[in-house]
Amino acid sequence: MPNTLRTLGTLAGVVGLLTCLFAGLARLTGIHWLMGFEIVTLLQIGIGGMVLGCFCLLLVLTAPPGRP
Repeated sequence: MPNTLRTLGTLAGVVGLLTCLFAGLARLTGIHWLMGFEIVTLLQIGIGGMVLGCFCLLLVLTAPPGRP
């Protein structure tokens, strides 16, 4: 289970970070809408992904040492 949470946390964090970077760059270039979604919505989705990654990695770090 810790390996699954570690993988999920890392993947969610990286995808969230890339989504935030894309939303930020799109906003700087003047794009406000993308495929019917506002760019701010994509930024919030990216933030949610990073938060999910942080929670998963926090669970891995705080797990008792004897727990498989």
